[in-house]
Amino acid sequence: MRPFELPDFYVPYPARLNPHLQTARTHSAAWAKDMGMLDPGLGVWDERLLDAMDYGLMCAYTHPDASAAELDLITDWYVWVFFFDDHFLETFKRGRDTAGAKEYLGRLPAFMPADATTGMPEPVNPVERGLADLWVRTVPAMSADWRLRFTESTRNLLDESLWELSNIDAGRVANPVEYIEMRRRVGGAPWSANLVEHAAGAEIPARIAGTRPMRVLRDAFSDAVHLRNDLFSYQREVEEEGELSNGVLVFERFLGHDPQQAADAVNDLLTSRLHQFENTVLTELPPLFEEHALAPQERLAVLAYVKGLQDWQSGGHEWHMRSSRYMNDASDGSAPAGSVLGGPTGLGTSSARAGAAALLGRTGQLAPGGLRNHAHIRYQRVGPLPWPDFAMPYPVRLNPHLGTARRESLEWAARMGFHDPLPYLSGPGLWTARKNEGFDFALCAAGIDPDASGHELTLSAEWLTWGTYGDDYFPAVFGPTGDMAGAKVFNERLPAFMPLDLGAVPPPVNPVERGLHDLWTRTASPMSTGGRRRFRAAIESMTESWLWELANHMQHRIPDPIDYVEMRRRTFGSDLTRALARLAHGHRVPPEIYQSRTLLGLENASADYACLVNDIFSYQKEIQFEGELHNCVLVVQNFFGCDLPRAAGIVGDLLASRMRQFEHLVAVELPVLFEDLALDAEVREVLTGYVAELQDWMAAILLWHECTRRYVESELEHPPAMRRPPGAPTGLGTAAARLGSELGALRAAVIGA
Repeated sequence: MRPFELPDFYVPYPARLNPHLQTARTHSAAWAKDMGMLDPGLGVWDERLLDAMDYGLMCAYTHPDASAAELDLITDWYVWVFFFDDHFLETFKRGRDTAGAKEYLGRLPAFMPADATTGMPEPVNPVERGLADLWVRTVPAMSADWRLRFTESTRNLLDESLWELSNIDAGRVANPVEYIEMRRRVGGAPWSANLVEHAAGAEIPARIAGTRPMRVLRDAFSDAVHLRNDLFSYQREVEEEGELSNGVLVFERFLGHDPQQAADAVNDLLTSRLHQFENTVLTELPPLFEEHALAPQERLAVLAYVKGLQDWQSGGHEWHMRSSRYMNDASDGSAPAGSVLGGPTGLGTSSARAGAAALLGRTGQLAPGGLRNHAHIRYQRVGPLPWPDFAMPYPVRLNPHLGTARRESLEWAARMGFHDPLPYLSGPGLWTARKNEGFDFALCAAGIDPDASGHELTLSAEWLTWGTYGDDYFPAVFGPTGDMAGAKVFNERLPAFMPLDLGAVPPPVNPVERGLHDLWTRTASPMSTGGRRRFRAAIESMTESWLWELANHMQHRIPDPIDYVEMRRRTFGSDLTRALARLAHGHRVPPEIYQSRTLLGLENASADYACLVNDIFSYQKEIQFEGELHNCVLVVQNFFGCDLPRAAGIVGDLLASRMRQFEHLVAVELPVLFEDLALDAEVREVLTGYVAELQDWMAAILLWHECTRRYVESELEHPPAMRRPPGAPTGLGTAAARLGSELGALRAAVIGA
């Protein structure tokens, strides 16, 4: 019996079938046999099973425009990756052979040399044999940048199988945020996105490959592919194989749902990710093209890549509906290429298929990520949220120099102009000295840095003050008019106040620039050039995220849940906090250690804990007084269509689960990392200290929220509205004009002096 009925999927683009299907089927079957994948002694595949899974059909659907030779190559890659998955299951997962799995996976990078002419060891199994053959057939046609990205995604795909194995050993089901992050690494869709570039002959220009729009397109594509696969594979993976890494199971355990409710929730998240993909294409790609001055052929390559990802989504869905590998209403695969969800075929049925597609399109538009994300009524009276039972196993230690830091950071804020009236803003100022005193950022710093010197603590308190002032200043100045052009001018000026050589800077024209320059000079002076570069990048990560928030406000759009969680870490300044901590580690820890699954998991879990604490405490301030769209409680309420108590409860559960994950990583996975990488005593000591710093940070964040007056209802007021003197410019782009007038006035004052 089926555990649930498949939901109605949002499939906005029709699947098309490559005319070279039969050639690919014939070629891939012969290739798999040549590689030894059909060896009966392995007990993995035979010809009948391979034919039934029909990876030729999958690739013909997902790459409908590929040439015959290209389709053969792509199909071989998918035969290889699915064989790897099944071979790893039979050989290591079923027997819980972690040691053997590590040895097996440790050999595979040798078959992926950066230089395709580099020699390889002799393959000893079909996975190695297939990888060696595919590598030399694939990478010579691509750039060095693509090879690096493809190598990384392939290694992630292989190595993170150990994560699945360790979770089976521990009987542990991941929380939703952890699952989405790790599924990208082990699920293979980022790897598929790299192959789309190859199949479409459309490489992403290296200078934009790491930008937010391209990253979001890849991740939204990947998440949708993985969540779709989880729905179709639940019966095989969870019920037959005992697998714990499945999104439906994750939602069952986390939300307390039955399988049908969990499947529907997973499908809603899949739909939301597809809408995120569409929104990114329509709103973020055009400015990206202009800002990076992409040539016409480069723009065409990016759009061909986008089309390839869309083809993959629709084709992958059609294949899942037909493959014997999954729970579906499998047909014989003979339906025409235009069929929707394996629906009616034959004379006169095209109109029925079009009607079904239209119905699903409407369903998708009304689902999470569609129209409902733009329908929120702002400034609703909500009142403060009751505090949940915050899980906090770590005590707070306060720095003895707290009193001095309080006094000196307040004096510094006054000197920088944080308490002064601002042009174009009504009222006495964005902040007042009394408000700033009630915010008490020094208390937060004293918990974060309990062992810092007096000077270091004051500097930390001033950084917290500056970051929060900037976070308030940006929406107050640019939000009311949705002035993205002016906001970008403002943001593009900030790096000038963080010169790597500590040289001259332009005259600051607002308190944000003035405070940044002062802090940068005092903080960056003892750093190396590399340290300054990393620290500046962390600051830019936070300030650039303010543009993302403004863009959502301009669209009146509550963000997609996954995009929200990942961007919230940046808007909260988590990168800045981590950068300050890492700088103290010097060069004793190799940079790649920080990119390991364990360290990234620790950093992200702690960051999410802090962000969710803030969202709970700031809910009334943001929703009722500021008309904010970026709060996890609101995001959850919108996604599930639930009431406020239910949404707050889900956020509280997520907060607690992130803390449990942090503790699990510290207790179980960090010691394994030490042993696997054979880290010496000094590096272990530094990383253990870093974990203690993250614990101090989370404890301090919670204490500060409990004590600060920033979120107390009696202190809250609506933000100052834009005040325009008679004749002042208004409308799109006028903030840039105002900034220009400020610079002109400043130049005149300097000349007059």
